[in-house]
Amino acid sequence: MKKTVNLILSIVMILSLTLFTITFSIGLPIYVREFYYMQIESLELEEATGHTYDEIKEGYDEVLDFLTRPGGEFGAGVFKFSEEGASHFEDCKVLFTLNGTVLAISSVLIVLLLVLRLFKVYRPKTVLKRAPRFYSGITTLLIFGIIGALAATDFDRAFRIFHQIFFPGKDNWLFNPYTDEIIRAMPQEFFMNCAILIVVSIFALSIMFILTSIKKRRKVK
Repeated sequence: MKKTVNLILSIVMILSLTLFTITFSIGLPIYVREFYYMQIESLELEEATGHTYDEIKEGYDEVLDFLTRPGGEFGAGVFKFSEEGASHFEDCKVLFTLNGTVLAISSVLIVLLLVLRLFKVYRPKTVLKRAPRFYSGITTLLIFGIIGALAATDFDRAFRIFHQIFFPGKDNWLFNPYTDEIIRAMPQEFFMNCAILIVVSIFALSIMFILTSIKKRRKVK
């Protein structure tokens, strides 16, 4: 019975670590707004939009506030937007909320399982003498290694496929820069940089899980 419980909890740990790695990495460009601020100058957004640094920053903050906080109405500061544009951000808000929820749940599960392990209520089930975090790291690396390789070969196509998957049957993500000016402040280069940050974070966390698992096994030996 205890072996079965340990196996189930180990599977939960693998899934929790994998989901944490993914949602934490996705959350980096969302919650660390400085990542956007530092690109306002490098992407020449003042010239592209005709607005000042402070106006761009204010518009971006208003958009992110809508996406990451419950309730509220969509706004983009000094930038004009259409009903279709606002509708797309409402769709995005659902995904942002889902990511934040999964991040919170996976974090709580990881902490809970670590506490159970500390008090020896739960003992991780090893497979081929490898801990759950090893398999979490390997699984995440394989999944995002393939996705990252495909995106690197043709980011434009990957960008379109992403929107077709997560916004099926909709084309309101195809912004007109004259009616939805905010897209000028959030060009495709910015989203490509977000993708790079996410992939780098996923790889870093996954490799950390793998290496710490290997190091611990060597210590045990």
